[in-house]
Amino acid sequence: MKYSANSVWENKDQYDIAVVGAGHAGCEAALACARLGFKTVMFTVSVDSIALMPCNPNIGGSSKGHLVKEIDALGGEMGKVIDKTFIQSKMLNQSKGPAVHSLRAQADKSDYSKEMRRVLEEQDNLDIRQMEVTDIIADDPNESGIRKIKGVQTYSGAIYPCKAVILCTGTYLKARCIYGEISTQTGPNGLQSANYLTDSLKSLGIKMYRFKTGTPARIDKNSIDFTKMEEQKGDERVVPFSFTTDPEDVQIDQVSCWLTYTNETTHEIIRENLDRSPLFSGAIEGTGPRYCPSIEDKVVKFPDKNRHQSLLSRKESIQMKCMSAECRVHYREDVQYAMYRSVPGLEHAKIVRNAYAIEYDCIDARQLKSTLEFKNIEGLFSGGQFNGSSGYEEAAAQGIVAGINAARKLQGKEGIVIDRSQGYIGVLIDDLVTKESREPYRMMTQEQSTDLLRQDNADQRLTKLGYEIGLISEERYEKLLEKERLIEEEIHRVERVNIGTSEEVQNLLKTYESTPLTSGTTLAELIRRPELSYEKLAPIDKNRKNLPGDVAQQVDINIKYDGYIKRQMRQVEQFKKLENKKIPEDINYDEIKSLRIEAKQKLNQIRPASIGQASRISGVSPADVSVLLVYLGSR
Repeated sequence: MKYSANSVWENKDQYDIAVVGAGHAGCEAALACARLGFKTVMFTVSVDSIALMPCNPNIGGSSKGHLVKEIDALGGEMGKVIDKTFIQSKMLNQSKGPAVHSLRAQADKSDYSKEMRRVLEEQDNLDIRQMEVTDIIADDPNESGIRKIKGVQTYSGAIYPCKAVILCTGTYLKARCIYGEISTQTGPNGLQSANYLTDSLKSLGIKMYRFKTGTPARIDKNSIDFTKMEEQKGDERVVPFSFTTDPEDVQIDQVSCWLTYTNETTHEIIRENLDRSPLFSGAIEGTGPRYCPSIEDKVVKFPDKNRHQSLLSRKESIQMKCMSAECRVHYREDVQYAMYRSVPGLEHAKIVRNAYAIEYDCIDARQLKSTLEFKNIEGLFSGGQFNGSSGYEEAAAQGIVAGINAARKLQGKEGIVIDRSQGYIGVLIDDLVTKESREPYRMMTQEQSTDLLRQDNADQRLTKLGYEIGLISEERYEKLLEKERLIEEEIHRVERVNIGTSEEVQNLLKTYESTPLTSGTTLAELIRRPELSYEKLAPIDKNRKNLPGDVAQQVDINIKYDGYIKRQMRQVEQFKKLENKKIPEDINYDEIKSLRIEAKQKLNQIRPASIGQASRISGVSPADVSVLLVYLGSR
């Protein structure tokens, strides 16, 4: 029998929106709905798993730091929580341009979860229920094949009527943890899996995938010889994630991470036991993330590499003597012991918890609109790893968008869609809903970076939108407007400050090995020199005001990269022309005779909202786009 109760019953509490799951997507979704005034209930298999970090305790990193900043700019919570609970912070890619600078913080895993839970529990309009949701209740399809959400049902038989549902199930749907020949029907960290919801989703016509991810081992800190490892310290000056955090509040004593490497002995152990790895024995069905491979994958796919790095960081709380070895492996513990103990510094390692792979059910995200609402089920939204993505930050970004759009649907407003020129969130969601992905999707800065989409200007790009939605306060919005005013005024001033060839000027240029001046120039022209900056030129800028650090940073970047920014803005204008050419929802692609068969099939399947989105669908050629434009022009 599916339910433990003898009969179903209806919960009489009145809820507008139900959020299924309390991971990083579920937290942001539930907070957005509640803060926009809707009575929200959030279901989780365990209240102890709220905002859990079952894998590595990191927030941010390449492109992921951008996402966290954008979540914060929209009014989300992840940036605020990590600012309160980090134990080490580091700005990555500082030797490169600002477009790829990415903030990454090591979290106190326990404190992060506790802080997010506190925020949720104190939020008005939000209730938390430790219950497994087993059924999504929707009415029968109408003439167009569209269903409408009516509520959810739990394992106990309780029915919760509501107007919208957001699915944020993470890695819990029919979850299976595997290491070596051992397989257990559990979610991450041994928590209960959700075993029934998949069948309900399939009965609604939702197409499911089976994906996999991995979690590294936890090692007893007292068994590690750190003298054989490279110490990795945090930045001397910490930059906060949230634009609302006072930079002085995050200048704390930081905890070091430690770097070590595998060697040929490690690789030989791995090669000798490949037949015992579920990854190669066929025991694992799901597909893993391309950019986060296991050590077995690395050794097999890159046989010419004689070592791979492993970063050790505190996995649990700062009080617990437990470290995470960022080296994913799927072997049983006897092989794990042999492998880890072959690594310098881990010769006497004691494993507290084995590394393991986890399989789970997720969806083909092409079934979603760009608002993250299902195309064929009105009022059903989804976000996070359930959508086929990977990573805490990707999950949180989808969660806040799904939450906002569920609320806006109940408000009778059009859903928000962040396009690819506005934010990394737009890139993430657009890729998920338009491109077929047979593996967990993960953002990569190197593939997406532009001088317009930087983490430092996320507030200028998205805070106005957050204010219009209702998640940003009047006070915070006014502060942004004041910041933008100061930036504009200072750039205007700097472009008009003339610098002569005085001895003071020449000596300063000599200090930074910059070519001396033969004639006067503007301060802006000097800032554009690679070796100079707005800050370095302060001694010769006599009328400079004492500006906030974030304002000064924006002045420097906007002047130094002015040419690149203007060129990319022109490209965005062209991009917007295609994005603004909307495609009617009732269009029949089969009627367009000049379209290729593959294009018709793909367009009918995905139902893009605009010409721009249609152009990014695999199987739709530029010629198909031209045909589509001609057809729309003739209607």
